Amino acid sequence: MFDGDLDAAWTERYLQVPAIAVDTEAMGLIHGRDRLCLVQIADDADRVCCVRIGLGQQQAPNLQRLLEADGVEKVFHFARFDVAALASGLGIGVDPLFCTKVGSRLARTYTPRHGLKDLVMELVGVELDKGAQSSDWGRVEELSDAQLAYAANDVRYLLPARQRLETMLRREGRWELAQRCFRCIPVVAELDRLRFTQTFEH
Repeated sequence: MFDGDLDAAWTERYLQVPAIAVDTEAMGLIHGRDRLCLVQIADDADRVCCVRIGLGQQQAPNLQRLLEADGVEKVFHFARFDVAALASGLGIGVDPLFCTKVGSRLARTYTPRHGLKDLVMELVGVELDKGAQSSDWGRVEELSDAQLAYAANDVRYLLPARQRLETMLRREGRWELAQRCFRCIPVVAELDRLRFTQTFEH
Protein backbone atom coordinates (compact mmCIF):
# COMPACT_ATOMS: atom_id res chain seq x y z
CA MET A 1 0.00 0.00 0.00
CA PHE A 2 1.28 3.45 -0.95
CA ASP A 3 -0.13 6.82 0.00
CA GLY A 4 -0.30 9.40 -2.78
CA ASP A 5 1.92 7.78 -5.39
CA LEU A 6 3.98 4.74 -6.34
CA ASP A 7 7.52 4.81 -5.04
CA ALA A 8 10.45 4.86 -7.46
CA ALA A 9 11.35 1.18 -7.03
CA TRP A 10 7.86 -0.12 -7.83
CA THR A 11 7.56 2.30 -10.73
CA GLU A 12 10.77 0.99 -12.29
CA ARG A 13 9.70 -2.60 -11.66
CA TYR A 14 6.43 -2.13 -13.54
CA LEU A 15 8.12 -0.21 -16.34
CA GLN A 16 10.17 -3.33 -17.13
CA VAL A 17 7.16 -5.54 -17.97
CA PRO A 18 5.16 -5.51 -21.23
CA ALA A 19 1.76 -5.18 -19.55
CA ILE A 20 0.16 -4.34 -16.22
CA ALA A 21 -3.39 -4.69 -14.96
CA VAL A 22 -4.97 -1.52 -13.57
CA ASP A 23 -8.21 -0.71 -11.75
CA THR A 24 -9.54 2.26 -9.80
CA GLU A 25 -11.97 2.81 -6.95
CA ALA A 26 -13.88 6.05 -6.48
CA MET A 27 -16.54 7.50 -4.22
CA GLY A 28 -19.11 7.00 -6.97
CA LEU A 29 -19.57 6.86 -10.72
CA ILE A 30 -19.87 10.55 -11.64
CA HIS A 31 -16.59 12.12 -12.77
CA GLY A 32 -15.94 15.52 -11.27
CA ARG A 33 -18.28 14.86 -8.35
CA ASP A 34 -17.03 11.52 -7.05
CA ARG A 35 -13.32 11.59 -6.38
CA LEU A 36 -10.73 8.98 -7.25
CA CYS A 37 -9.65 7.13 -4.08
CA LEU A 38 -7.53 4.12 -5.04
CA VAL A 39 -5.47 2.81 -7.96
CA GLN A 40 -4.60 -0.89 -8.04
CA ILE A 41 -1.86 -2.39 -10.21
CA ALA A 42 -0.66 -5.95 -10.86
CA ASP A 43 1.87 -7.56 -13.17
CA ASP A 44 2.20 -11.12 -14.49
CA ALA A 45 4.42 -12.07 -11.53
CA ASP A 46 1.48 -11.32 -9.18
CA ARG A 47 3.17 -8.23 -7.76
CA VAL A 48 0.11 -6.26 -6.65
CA CYS A 49 0.04 -2.83 -5.06
CA CYS A 50 -2.57 -0.24 -4.15
CA VAL A 51 -2.08 3.52 -4.19
CA ARG A 52 -4.40 5.63 -2.05
CA ILE A 53 -5.24 9.01 -3.55
CA GLY A 54 -5.71 11.75 -0.98
CA LEU A 55 -8.57 14.22 -0.70
CA GLY A 56 -7.74 17.15 -2.97
CA GLN A 57 -4.74 15.40 -4.54
CA GLN A 58 -4.27 16.33 -8.21
CA GLN A 59 -0.96 14.74 -9.20
CA ALA A 60 0.91 11.47 -8.86
CA PRO A 61 4.07 11.77 -10.98
CA ASN A 62 5.21 8.16 -10.78
CA LEU A 63 1.75 6.81 -11.56
CA GLN A 64 1.53 9.23 -14.46
CA ARG A 65 4.90 8.15 -15.83
CA LEU A 66 3.88 4.50 -15.65
CA LEU A 67 0.35 4.83 -17.03
CA GLU A 68 1.47 7.03 -19.91
CA ALA A 69 4.52 4.86 -20.79
CA ASP A 70 4.41 3.78 -24.45
CA GLY A 71 6.14 0.46 -23.79
CA VAL A 72 3.70 -0.86 -21.17
CA GLU A 73 0.17 -1.93 -22.09
CA LYS A 74 -2.39 -1.06 -19.42
CA VAL A 75 -5.14 -3.68 -19.08
CA PHE A 76 -8.48 -2.64 -17.55
CA HIS A 77 -11.95 -4.05 -17.19
CA PHE A 78 -14.35 -1.33 -18.41
CA ALA A 79 -11.47 1.02 -19.22
CA ARG A 80 -13.92 3.75 -20.17
CA PHE A 81 -14.58 4.52 -16.49
CA ASP A 82 -11.02 4.11 -15.21
CA VAL A 83 -9.44 6.18 -17.98
CA ALA A 84 -11.90 8.99 -17.28
CA ALA A 85 -11.35 8.74 -13.52
CA LEU A 86 -7.55 8.92 -13.88
CA ALA A 87 -7.80 11.90 -16.23
CA SER A 88 -10.30 13.70 -14.01
CA GLY A 89 -8.54 12.98 -10.74
CA LEU A 90 -4.85 13.10 -11.63
CA GLY A 91 -4.55 14.49 -15.17
CA ILE A 92 -3.25 11.16 -16.47
CA GLY A 93 -3.74 10.23 -20.14
CA VAL A 94 -3.55 6.42 -20.26
CA ASP A 95 -1.97 4.88 -23.36
CA PRO A 96 -1.71 2.21 -24.73
CA LEU A 97 -4.53 0.13 -23.26
CA PHE A 98 -6.60 -3.04 -23.50
CA CYS A 99 -10.15 -3.31 -22.15
CA THR A 100 -11.28 -6.80 -21.19
CA LYS A 101 -14.95 -5.73 -21.23
CA VAL A 102 -14.75 -4.48 -24.82
CA GLY A 103 -12.68 -7.53 -25.73
CA SER A 104 -15.27 -9.79 -24.12
CA ARG A 105 -18.16 -8.15 -26.00
CA LEU A 106 -16.34 -8.70 -29.29
CA ALA A 107 -15.11 -12.23 -28.56
CA ARG A 108 -17.71 -13.82 -26.28
CA THR A 109 -20.76 -13.14 -28.43
CA TYR A 110 -22.35 -16.38 -27.16
CA THR A 111 -23.18 -14.76 -23.78
CA PRO A 112 -24.63 -11.49 -22.47
CA ARG A 113 -22.49 -11.79 -19.33
CA HIS A 114 -19.47 -9.52 -19.67
CA GLY A 115 -18.96 -8.43 -16.04
CA LEU A 116 -15.59 -9.07 -14.45
CA LYS A 117 -16.88 -11.84 -12.18
CA ASP A 118 -18.35 -13.85 -15.07
CA LEU A 119 -15.37 -13.19 -17.31
CA VAL A 120 -12.78 -14.30 -14.74
CA MET A 121 -14.85 -17.35 -13.79
CA GLU A 122 -15.03 -18.59 -17.39
CA LEU A 123 -11.58 -17.65 -18.66
CA VAL A 124 -9.43 -18.05 -15.54
CA GLY A 125 -11.50 -20.42 -13.41
CA VAL A 126 -11.57 -18.17 -10.34
CA GLU A 127 -14.71 -16.98 -8.55
CA LEU A 128 -14.34 -13.38 -7.40
CA ASP A 129 -15.90 -12.10 -4.19
CA LYS A 130 -17.54 -8.74 -5.03
CA GLY A 131 -18.83 -8.11 -1.50
CA ALA A 132 -16.71 -4.98 -0.92
CA GLN A 133 -17.55 -3.36 -4.26
CA SER A 134 -19.86 -0.73 -2.76
CA SER A 135 -17.95 0.63 0.20
CA ASP A 136 -16.34 3.82 1.46
CA TRP A 137 -13.06 3.98 -0.46
CA GLY A 138 -12.36 7.51 0.78
CA ARG A 139 -12.32 6.66 4.48
CA VAL A 140 -9.64 8.41 6.55
CA GLU A 141 -8.70 5.28 8.50
CA GLU A 142 -6.93 2.33 6.96
CA LEU A 143 -8.84 0.35 4.36
CA SER A 144 -10.25 -2.91 5.69
CA ASP A 145 -8.76 -6.30 4.86
CA ALA A 146 -11.93 -7.05 2.85
CA GLN A 147 -11.50 -3.86 0.82
CA LEU A 148 -7.83 -4.56 0.12
CA ALA A 149 -8.53 -8.18 -0.88
CA TYR A 150 -11.33 -7.03 -3.20
CA ALA A 151 -9.11 -4.33 -4.75
CA ALA A 152 -6.23 -6.76 -5.32
CA ASN A 153 -8.41 -9.45 -6.86
CA ASP A 154 -9.91 -6.97 -9.32
CA VAL A 155 -6.50 -6.68 -11.01
CA ARG A 156 -4.89 -10.03 -10.16
CA TYR A 157 -6.68 -11.99 -12.91
CA LEU A 158 -6.94 -9.39 -15.67
CA LEU A 159 -3.71 -10.31 -17.46
CA PRO A 160 -4.53 -14.01 -17.95
CA ALA A 161 -8.07 -13.04 -19.01
CA ARG A 162 -6.61 -10.58 -21.50
CA GLN A 163 -4.41 -13.29 -23.04
CA ARG A 164 -7.33 -15.65 -23.48
CA LEU A 165 -9.43 -12.90 -25.03
CA GLU A 166 -6.68 -12.08 -27.52
CA THR A 167 -6.58 -15.74 -28.55
CA MET A 168 -10.34 -15.74 -29.09
CA LEU A 169 -10.34 -12.42 -30.94
CA ARG A 170 -7.58 -13.56 -33.30
CA ARG A 171 -9.36 -16.86 -33.89
CA GLU A 172 -12.61 -15.09 -34.80
CA GLY A 173 -10.92 -12.49 -37.00
CA ARG A 174 -11.77 -9.58 -34.68
CA TRP A 175 -8.35 -8.66 -33.27
CA GLU A 176 -7.79 -5.63 -35.50
CA LEU A 177 -11.31 -4.38 -34.77
CA ALA A 178 -10.67 -4.74 -31.04
CA GLN A 179 -7.45 -2.73 -31.28
CA ARG A 180 -9.27 0.08 -33.06
CA CYS A 181 -11.92 0.05 -30.35
CA PHE A 182 -9.27 0.31 -27.63
CA ARG A 183 -7.80 3.37 -29.32
CA CYS A 184 -11.23 5.04 -29.19
CA ILE A 185 -11.66 4.61 -25.44
CA PRO A 186 -9.78 7.78 -24.35
CA VAL A 187 -12.05 9.85 -26.61
CA VAL A 188 -15.20 8.20 -25.24
CA ALA A 189 -13.87 8.71 -21.70
CA GLU A 190 -13.32 12.40 -22.37
CA LEU A 191 -16.86 12.74 -23.71
CA ASP A 192 -18.10 11.12 -20.48
CA ARG A 193 -16.11 13.59 -18.39
CA LEU A 194 -17.59 16.51 -20.36
CA ARG A 195 -21.14 15.11 -20.02
CA PHE A 196 -21.67 14.53 -23.75
CA THR A 197 -23.95 11.54 -23.36
CA GLN A 198 -25.64 11.29 -26.77
CA THR A 199 -22.94 12.41 -29.15
CA PHE A 200 -23.43 9.52 -31.55
CA GLU A 201 -27.22 9.29 -31.32
CA HIS A 202 -29.46 10.25 -34.25
